[in-house]
Amino acid sequence: MSRGKILGVIPARLASTRLPRKVLREIAGKPMVEWVWRAAVASRQMDEVVVATDSAEVEEACRERGIPVAMTSPECASGSDRVYEVSRQIAAEIYVNIQGDEPLLTPDHFAPMLALFARTEVQVSTISVPCPASDFANPNAVKVVTAADGRALYFSRSTIPFDRDRIGFTGYRKHLGLYAYRKAALEQFAALAPSPLEQIERLEQLRLLENGISIYVGQAEGDSIGVDTEDDLQRANEILGAILRGRQQP
Repeated sequence: MSRGKILGVIPARLASTRLPRKVLREIAGKPMVEWVWRAAVASRQMDEVVVATDSAEVEEACRERGIPVAMTSPECASGSDRVYEVSRQIAAEIYVNIQGDEPLLTPDHFAPMLALFARTEVQVSTISVPCPASDFANPNAVKVVTAADGRALYFSRSTIPFDRDRIGFTGYRKHLGLYAYRKAALEQFAALAPSPLEQIERLEQLRLLENGISIYVGQAEGDSIGVDTEDDLQRANEILGAILRGRQQP
């Protein structure tokens, strides 16, 4: 099956609760959302990448930097709902939901996820990376386990699989906040009510699994940081600042 046009969408809500205004917070000289957009564009995996927001301030900041913007309703309950609203404005075959608070995403994170659409059975895909030991028990680092064919069996904030016999298992996979949907699957997701497991774990991807919609997981290398706190912001600033200083050395 042909992949057709691929549209990347970065939901960017200014009124975040844990870290206010985080998508516009500066990291190594650029607003966070710009780092995400640049990584997505540099991947060359998508025909276009837009920021989806309900904020005039975010819109202005993006346009000043040459970043395309799609305005969406403030009533959108989740990032995926915002992506769905963009799908009603911009036609594509595949929509990529790119978390706007992952400034350490790299171009290499996108290809393993989108390559899965060469398989006709794939309607939704995402990616995982090796989970750092420091995140094994961290509930903010979502873990995923998959079947042999790459289908996600479950996502959890808990440490899965559980190392019952304490053999020293280290092969945990950390889920990163990227999703790609064929248009019909995105429409199906948007029509579903929040599910019980989704509400318990606070993980919207569980809505798909609970309704029998498979998510296929590509494997990538390189961790990222979901920025939710001032400490996360400082850590991302230090890492990206060091990367920039390294590039500037003769």
